[in-house]
Amino acid sequence: MRIDPGVPGPVIVWLRNDLRLADNPALKAAADTGRPVIPLYVLDETSGVRPMGAASLWWLDKSLRTLAESLKAIGSKLVLRRGPAMDVLKDVVAHAGAAAVVWNRLYEPAAIARDAEIKTALKADGLVVESCVAGLLNEPWTVQNGSKQPYKVFTPYWRAARAHLTHVEVEAAPKRLEAPKHWPHSDSLDGWGLHPKTPDWSKGFSIWTPGEAGALSRLDDFLSGPVDGYGEGRDVPGLEATSRLSPHLHFGEIGPRQVWAAARNAAEAGDAPHGEIEKFLSEVGWREFNHAILFNWPDLPKKNFRPEFDAFPWSENPRGFEAWTEGRTGYPLVDAGMRELWATGFMHNRVRMITASFLIKHLLVDWREGEAWFWDTLVDADLANNVGNWQWVAGSGADASPYFRIFNPIGQGERFDPKGTYVKRWIPELANLPADVVHQPWTAPERLSAGARAVYGKPIVDHPRARAAALEAYRRLRGDAGDD
Repeated sequence: MRIDPGVPGPVIVWLRNDLRLADNPALKAAADTGRPVIPLYVLDETSGVRPMGAASLWWLDKSLRTLAESLKAIGSKLVLRRGPAMDVLKDVVAHAGAAAVVWNRLYEPAAIARDAEIKTALKADGLVVESCVAGLLNEPWTVQNGSKQPYKVFTPYWRAARAHLTHVEVEAAPKRLEAPKHWPHSDSLDGWGLHPKTPDWSKGFSIWTPGEAGALSRLDDFLSGPVDGYGEGRDVPGLEATSRLSPHLHFGEIGPRQVWAAARNAAEAGDAPHGEIEKFLSEVGWREFNHAILFNWPDLPKKNFRPEFDAFPWSENPRGFEAWTEGRTGYPLVDAGMRELWATGFMHNRVRMITASFLIKHLLVDWREGEAWFWDTLVDADLANNVGNWQWVAGSGADASPYFRIFNPIGQGERFDPKGTYVKRWIPELANLPADVVHQPWTAPERLSAGARAVYGKPIVDHPRARAAALEAYRRLRGDAGDD
C-alpha cells in the first residue's frame, strides 16, 4: 500500500464480511505500512445493500465480540459505527486524520455500487484507497469460457476455476497492530441490540461458536473425522457429517483459501481420503459459482435467471406458507427441517432442497417468498448462495435442477433418514413411531399413532395431487415436459 511518506495519519481498515485476523489481505496491507491501524466495522442498513436477517444479526453480535477480543490481544481495538458507510467513513477519516482506507472486496451488486462511489469520493479527498481479495478463491471476472463469457454450468466452471488454483498461500495473523494516539468514538455493541430479547428465540443457537477461533476449530474437527465418508454422509441429516462452515465463511471468520489449503494438506498428508476431500472442495466451488453468477447477473435476487419462468403461474397460498414456516405441513421430513431452522438458525443441506421443493412444487409458492424466509432465519444467509440455491430448486436458475424433478418428501425421508433419527429429533410427537411409518404417520395403526395423529396432524396437501398440479403448471409454461 503506497502512501506518501510526507502525509501523516493512520490507515483505516473497513471490515465487512472478513471478521478475522489471519489471511486478511486488507488488515495485512494496513499493518505492513507500519502506520497506526484503525479497524472499523460499519453496520450500514441504508445504502441499498440488503439488511441482514434476524438470525444473521444474532451471529454478527457474537462475531464482533470475539473479533474485538482478538484485536485487543494484539494491541488494537474495534471501532463500531452504525449508519451510511459513506458518512461514517468520512467522519472517522476526519476525526482520525487518516491517510488511507483499505477493505476487502464484496461482490453483491449493491455493495459494488456503494463501494465504487465511496472509493471515488475518498480519493477525491486526497486519501489512498485500496481494495483486496479475501472472500473468494477466484474473483468472478477471472473465470471465463473460451469466448470470454462467464460460465452458466457448474462442472466446466469448476474445472476452469481449479486451473487458477495452482498455488494458494495463507497469510498468518499480525502479531501486533500499531495503535493511533487517539481512537475515534465507537458505538457500544450492546447499544445496537442485535441479540433478541422479547422474546429471546435464540436459545437453540448455543450449538454455534461464532468467531475466528470457532471457525478454525470447526474446520479441524471436520477434517479429523466427518470428512471420511463425506460423499455419502452429507446426504444423511441424522448424521453429523457436514462441515457446518457456511456461517463462518459468510462472515469471513475463515477464508476460502484457509479451507482450501487445510483440506488439500489433509489429503496430501494421508489424513483424509482424497476423493472425499475433492467432493468437499467441490461444495466450496459451488459457493464460488453462485457468487460468479450473481456478479454477472446482478438482477438474480429479483428475477429468474431463465426468463421463461417469469410466466409461471404461482399461487397465493398464505395458509400453506404459514404452515410451511411453522413446520406444520404434515410431512415429517419437511417439518423437521423447518423446526431445525427455527430452533438453530440452520438446516441440513439435503433437507433444504426438500423443504424448498415442497414450497415451490407442492404449494406452488413463488421461490422468492421462501428465499426471503431463509434470509431472515438462517445464520449462514448469503445472498449469492441463498438466491442461487432457491433458483436451482425452482428450475429457474443457472445449471438448475429441472422443474419436473419433484422431491417426494416421504420417499426422501425413507431413503435418507431410514430410522427416523432426524425426524424424531425435531418432531418429538413422532418419537414413539416405528421407522416403517414415521415418514407417513397417518398410515400407522391406531394403537401406535393415536397420540401422534392428535398432536401432529395430517398432510396439508396430497403428494400425488400436488405433484400432478405442479407438472400441469410446468406443461402450461413449456409445453409437454418429461418426468423424473
